[in-house]
Formats: sequence, C-alpha cells, structure tokens
Amino acid sequence: MQNPTAAMLVIGDEILSGRTRDANMYHLAGTLTGVGIDLTEVRVVSDKQSAIVAAVQALSAAYDYVFTSGGIGPTHDDITADCIAAAFGRTIDVREDARSLLAAHYAKSGSELNAARLRMARIPEGAALIENPVSVAPGFIVENVYVMAGVPSVFRAMVETVMPTLTGGAPLISETVRIDRGEGDIAAPLGALADKYPALSMGSYPFQKKNGAYGSNIVIRGTDHADIRRAVEELTAVLGL
Repeated sequence: MQNPTAAMLVIGDEILSGRTRDANMYHLAGTLTGVGIDLTEVRVVSDKQSAIVAAVQALSAAYDYVFTSGGIGPTHDDITADCIAAAFGRTIDVREDARSLLAAHYAKSGSELNAARLRMARIPEGAALIENPVSVAPGFIVENVYVMAGVPSVFRAMVETVMPTLTGGAPLISETVRIDRGEGDIAAPLGALADKYPALSMGSYPFQKKNGAYGSNIVIRGTDHADIRRAVEELTAVLGL
C-alpha cells in the first residue's frame, strides 16, 4: 500500500530575500518520515495573494496533506488566512472561540487585545482550529490544508498537535554506504541496482576530502528493511567494498 503524500508551502518574502533561513521544512520532513507520510514537494512563495492562492489550490489537489508555514501573524503582510479562504471560496471573519483564546492570553499577560492582535482570530468559514501551546494564536485546517505559523518554535508545537490526527503509512527507513570513489566510477552499477529495486530510492551525495579526493555517500531509502539490506549487500559486493 502506498504511503500518503504531502506537500509544504513556505510563505514569506523574508525567506525569498535570504533574510531568514527556513528551519520548518527540515523539522516537518523528519516528522512525516517517521510516520510514513511522504513529503514530495516544497514550494516557497512571496507574500502575494495570487501566488499563495494558486499554490494552495494546486498542492491541495495534488497531495493528501498540505502544510503551510508563515503569514498568520498580526501585521499587514500576514495575509495567509485571507488567501486560504479565497483559495477555497470561503468567507473569513473573527471567530469567537479564537477571539476568546487570545483575550484570555493577553488579559493574563496584561496586554491589550488590540485590532492588530485580533487579526489572528480571523478564521476561514468552517475551519478547525490547531492548538498553539506556545503563543496561543491558533492555526487552522481547511479541507486537507494545515495552516501553521512561521516561527519555528510555534510551528513545531503545531505539528506536534496535528500529528495524532493524521493517517500515515509505513515509516521510511534508510541506510548509508560511504564510497571513497568519484561518482563517475559508481554511476553504472548504482543505476543498475536502482533499476533492480524500483521500490527503493537511491541517492548519491558526493563530497570532497581534504586531500582533494572525491567520494560519495549512497543513501538507500524505502519501507522494506529486507529489500534495503539486500540492496546494500549487492552494492558493496559489486563495488568490492
């Protein structure tokens, strides 16, 4: 049985400008791998409504799960919630349960729930809330799209919240074989092995040692441990390792 598929949509001009390095993809990829959901595509788009709407619609139609990060804060450029509503033809407004969460949080901290902060309670029609144990402002789910914050600590907390609700498959496992030869020397046998084991993913990740010599780490991934073991043994045998 094939594992469920997923895509991630990273939203924000700060990522594309190089001012901020995205850490959320790394975390999500590792988490999904552990539960047997295959992260197949990651897109990064600017804070532009047409780009976000188009990407959400395309990814939602193509994958079982879509996870977004960024753009659900209190400032004028946080437009993700509006874009998700537009992508699915839904209305959006301040929702009472989200407003109550924020009101309690800011009352406890002695801060005002002003108009800017209230923007974080604007939720598309019919969405389910995603709990945020870090800073309270919720994410939300519309159809198969999980809308989460861009701040890494909040994103990780939201991922932990939603993971028990997802249906996974067979966890992806991998083995790595280090080969101290250039890729040109191993390409043919590696290609033949990949053809023999189509259910496995085989990647070659080259490196250069301090003495200038080249090598490669061959990573063999799949869901069947026995197949991976056989492939590793055949690779090491054919290369005389």
